[in-house]
Parts: sequence; C-alpha cells; structure tokens
Amino acid sequence: MSSPYSSPVAGAARRQPRLLASFARLGLFVLVSVVAGMLVAGAALPFVGGVGVATRTAVEDYEALPSQLIAPPLPQRSRILASDGSVIATIYEQNRIEVPLSAVAPVMRQAMVAIEDRRFYDHGGVDPRGMLRALVGNTSGSGSTQGGSTLTQQYVKNVFVESAATPQEAAAARARTITRKLKELRYAVALERVLTKDQILERYLNIAYFGAGAYGVEAASLRYFSKHASKLTLAEAATLAGAVQQPVAYDPTRNPNSSQRRRVQVLNAMADVGYITPALAAATGKIPTKKFLKPSKTANGCTTSYAPFFCDYVYRQLRSNPAFGATLADREQLLRRGGLTIRTTLVPATQKAAQASVDKYIPRKDKSLKLAAITMIAPTTGQIVAMAQNRSWGVSGIGNTTYNFNVGTKDGGSMGAQAGSTFKAFTMAAAFMQGLSPYENLAAPQTATFTGFKNCTTGAPFAPYTVNNSTGAGTFDMLSGAAYSINTYFMALEQKTTQCAAANVATSLGMTRGNGSPVQANPSFTLGTDEVTPLAMASAYSTFANHGVHCDPVAILQVTDRDGKNLPVPKAACNRVLDRQVADSVTSVLSQVIDGPLPGRTGKAMSLGRDAAGKTGTINDSAAVWFVGFTPDLAAAVATYDPRGGYGHPMKNITIGGRYFPQVFGSSLPGPIWKQAMLAALAGTPKTPFDLQTLDGLGTYVPPPPTPTASPSPSVSGSPAPSVSGSPAPNPSPSTAPKPTASSTPAATPKPKPSKT
Repeated sequence: MSSPYSSPVAGAARRQPRLLASFARLGLFVLVSVVAGMLVAGAALPFVGGVGVATRTAVEDYEALPSQLIAPPLPQRSRILASDGSVIATIYEQNRIEVPLSAVAPVMRQAMVAIEDRRFYDHGGVDPRGMLRALVGNTSGSGSTQGGSTLTQQYVKNVFVESAATPQEAAAARARTITRKLKELRYAVALERVLTKDQILERYLNIAYFGAGAYGVEAASLRYFSKHASKLTLAEAATLAGAVQQPVAYDPTRNPNSSQRRRVQVLNAMADVGYITPALAAATGKIPTKKFLKPSKTANGCTTSYAPFFCDYVYRQLRSNPAFGATLADREQLLRRGGLTIRTTLVPATQKAAQASVDKYIPRKDKSLKLAAITMIAPTTGQIVAMAQNRSWGVSGIGNTTYNFNVGTKDGGSMGAQAGSTFKAFTMAAAFMQGLSPYENLAAPQTATFTGFKNCTTGAPFAPYTVNNSTGAGTFDMLSGAAYSINTYFMALEQKTTQCAAANVATSLGMTRGNGSPVQANPSFTLGTDEVTPLAMASAYSTFANHGVHCDPVAILQVTDRDGKNLPVPKAACNRVLDRQVADSVTSVLSQVIDGPLPGRTGKAMSLGRDAAGKTGTINDSAAVWFVGFTPDLAAAVATYDPRGGYGHPMKNITIGGRYFPQVFGSSLPGPIWKQAMLAALAGTPKTPFDLQTLDGLGTYVPPPPTPTASPSPSVSGSPAPSVSGSPAPNPSPSTAPKPTASSTPAATPKPKPSKT
C-alpha cells in the first residue's frame, strides 16, 4: 500500500484504475476535454446532453478557483545543540531538511524528471499529451497503467496535504475526485506563470515523501545512504526517484528487491530521455541494493540523546515560554515543525564527565535502585553546563525513568530530597549579615532543646525543638562547627540570627522547594529539612562562588528560526543579593571544610588541588545524602537517595556498585561523585583563586579561635522534625582551630577499602 503522502506520477500503474473509476460516470473523455478547456481559457466545448453540462460545470468551477497557490512553510525538524554547536537531539513531526536545488546532485534531478515527468521542461504545468497517453495506455487492455500528472501537479497536491488543518481536509486533498483534480490543474497552470521550472523542481524535491519517515531529498539521502543529496551517485539517485511512487513498496531498507526492480525502471527512463546511455543504465541496474545502502536513523526527540534529561529540560522550557506561541499547541507545533536551531549551554565534555561519575559510583542497573543526580553551573553566568543522573530514559527496565531528578516538578522532575547540612551555609550568611564573627563561641552539647523560635509571618511561637549530635559535645566556632557539621552549634547560631533570616538568604539565592513552593522557615531550617533539587542547590551555592551575585540558571543561549531570525529567549538575570564580604566569608568557611587543616573535616577527601569550597549533607538514617561545592569557575550539587522514598529505603546496610556501606554519608558517596566530575570538567583549565574579600570590623577574623572543650564526632539531629546528620569524621584534636584562608595544601585522598558483599 502506498504512503498517503505519495503523489500521482507518470507511470503510476497500480493506482490509475482507481482514479479512472471515479471518472467513469462522466466518461473518460470528459477529463481530457476539461484539460483542453483549461488551456484555452475555459472555452465551451461542443458536448451534448449531461456530458456537456458536466463539462461546462467543471469549467465554471475551475474558473471560480483562486489563481494563486499559497504554500505554507514546510515542516522542518528542529535541532537542539550543545554550546559548541554539536547536536544533542533532533525534534520533528516530519524528518525534513530543506535544501536549494544547487545542493542536489544533477543526477538526482535527472532521475526524478525522467521517471515522473519527462516533458517537465516543455509543458506549462499540465501535459495533455501525457494525459492522453496515459488514458490510451490504461484502456488498451495491455495490463500496464500510466499516470498523467505532471511534477507541478504533484507539488500542488502535496501543498494541499500540508495545508490541511484537519484530518478531513487532508483526506480531501488526497481524494481521487474531479474537484481535487481541477484544483491541481488550476494551480499548476498558475504556478508555472510565477516560478521557473527549477524553482518548482526544488520545491517538489523538498516536499515529496521518500519513505522510511524521510521527507524531502536531503533527509532521504541521509536516511538511506548516510550522505548529503549533493553527493548522490547514479544508483542512489535512481533508487530515491523510484521510491516516490510507492514509498513503502519501494523502500530499499524494507524491500530491497522491489526497490532494485523499480530502480531499473528509472534508469531505463533516464536512458530513454538521453540522460545516460543504455549500457550505463543496464550496468547500474544490476548493482545489488545492499552494495550502496548505508541506512541511518535520525532519532526523534530527547530519548536517545547522550544528555536526555537536560534535553528534556530544554524542551520543557521552550514549551512553557509564551514567546514561542500563544498556546501550548502553538509552541508544540513550532518546535516540531518550525525548523528551529536551539543552542544550549551544555558543555559536552563536562556533561560526559558528570554522567561517567554518577554511573561509576552508582551504576545505572544497580540492584539497589539508589539514585545519583548532579547539576553543574557556571557561577558567573548561571549557565547549566551539565545535568546527569544514573538513569537511562525509558518507562521499562531496571531504574529507567522519564523523571529528571535534577529539577522540580514543573520541569518534569520530582519534589526533590531533603538537603541536610548543606543548608547550614544559609545560616552562616545570615550570621555574617548580622555582624556575627566566625569565631564566636557557642556551646554545642550532644543534646539540646531550643526554644524561642517564632513563626516568621504570625509571630506565633514554635514548640521547643530538640536536636542531637550522635557523639561528642563542646564549644565550637563557625569554622569547626562547619568542618564537623555540628547540628547543635548551627541550631544555636540560627537561634541567634532567627530561622527567618536564614530562609530569606536562601530565597534570595533562588532557593525553592522541589514543588515550586517557598522554603519553609521552621526551626529545623538550618538542618536542611526542605525537599530541594540539585539544580536549586547548585544555583544557590554558585552565588557564593560569584561573590554574592546570583545568576538565574539558564539552559538556552539562542533560538533561531528557519530563516535565521533570532527568537527571544530567557536571559540569565544576574543581580547582587549578598554583599561581597558576606558571600566571600561563607566561601572562606566552606573552603576549610575541604582544604582546612582540621583533621576530621567532612570534606577532606574532596580536595581538588585548587581553590574549592563545599559542604556535606546527610539526612537522619541517610535517607538522603548530598555534597554541594564549588570553585570560582564551577558549582555542582550531587544528591543521592532512593526515589522510592528515602526513609523507607535508607542508604544503610546496603551494597551499591559492589561496595558495602554500613551507612552512606556525604563524604563517602556524593562527595566522590562531585570530586570526579569536577576534576574531569576542570582538567586543563587554569587554577583560578577565590580572590576573597572577607569581613572585617565587627565580623573580623582577627580574634584568636577558641579551643573546643570536647572532641566532636558525627552530628545527628533529632525530633520532632525530620532530622539531619553530618558525615562521620575522626575526632579533631583539641588544638587551636585555624584562621580561614581561601585554600590550603590539598589533603591526600584515602585509599578505598575492599568492598564487602
């Protein structure tokens, strides 16, 4: 069965009897007479009775039709590109690439004219001689049939199909009726008056369907032979020209033998016209199709992209932007038919590094079903340079998903996960804004109950809130409290600054919950009990790296239409939200988590050999475990948890990637993922220093640091709210805590212990 997009063509033997049947009641000679009448300005013809009336009516209908054919833009595929111009994905309703006639091999043009309309360059859009020949041949009883439509008529018919607004209109455009035929004739004649023959041939070659999902000669050439139409050989051109008549039957990938027989017909037609010699036609016709067939498929959509979840994020950004259409349907149509070129922020090497890192530490098909998701952002621009997770795109198979766990629900993601102690950075910033010193000593007992918290809106008091550290107690300052992630220290600090101030800082840094709602300013805020996403955390921490200037995350750099016109795209709005000294002071403290001299710091193993800062985050019972960190050039957030429910499926007593974990902490799994991705992404780049301008005056770093009264150990928060713990670390020595600096000598990465099963 032929494709519904195929056109009536010369030599269309199998379809012509059905066309003739529709004309039987009026008589076969009526159509010929009508055609002749068209060419003499609709003059009345000497028919009698009903036939004469029918002919005159047909001529009147013909003359009533508009004379100008309005051809809509052809559906073209859109491309999503990485920042370097390489293709991430292609999106289309019809796989088509429009090209000028000069980009089509001359032999392809000859093959199409020879088999479809050998008098193309001689007639005026309608070929009475060809139609008469077809009618005589089809009624001779020889068993062979011919078509009488010219290439111009075929182009017109395809325009009707593409212009159809409904399935009913499309069906009418294909229907074998006199009405449809008259419209073709009228517009074909008119078209020949305003376009050259080569212009018509170019349009036809771009609109025709060649089978296997390929529309237009360029897409067909790539589909069947993996080459551009300008490079087609004689055998390849004859194969494509032959496919147009019956795109399914003559599809060389599905029916190579039928395709070869049809190729012989095309080659013989080319020899008859004089384009090639009979000897060359015979020799080329004998070449087996498999000798030159090199099929390739152009995937449609993000599903097979090397960055499917980033691609989907971009697609959803475009679908939701009114700049690309008033309605969702309009935007969908533009994306799938508009031939857009969408250049994104993705850096291929960084994306591949991120993907390799999550896949290494939690393999995609790991039976634990634990998730690892990472988003990487350039702090000074807000550009998302990588977005990966240890999942393949799909609705079936172990771990496969269509959810992007790097983003929130409105962007095709999830609610996110509680981020734990990574939220302590916001409390630090609030403290610096209020003039508190990083060396301020605060008692941090193993268990403490905190009172005095009030609702930020109503002023109503919260109930007393009890928090635990797993072991250890003492007096800490901000540096040692951050290095060991001491919950009771940061609860005491939050008590002094209020959780409202810390939540305001987070909001100014672009933080929202995964469902899009504002962060909750509860007493447990500093312990990271809000469900958030890696994108939100990476974006927030990038503000510290950018000295207090927050750039909204962006994924799209430029969108151009088929004509090269730039369309509006969201810009990265960059605004100062923190004083530089406040932001730089947070960076200074967080840099000590990775590169400070305290021996038990939670981020010790994440040293990059260049300026870096970061924070671990571990929810109670390791329901979710994070690491968020940055250099001056790159910020990244890694979340690891079980998407089936962290508290129901905690990361404890579990084997992941062949390695047994009694309990997963920020330093034991998300931290190494972050480190490997960052090292690969920054390889070969200059080691940019932080260039910090920290607080002085009230927030000075001059006072000598305190000595802890007890050696702290891993911190764990307690009831009543969901609680958070810090990563385990050796007890620090009671020696004096260090004054913060931008960086220090990288610590040696400990060798991994043998896996347990």
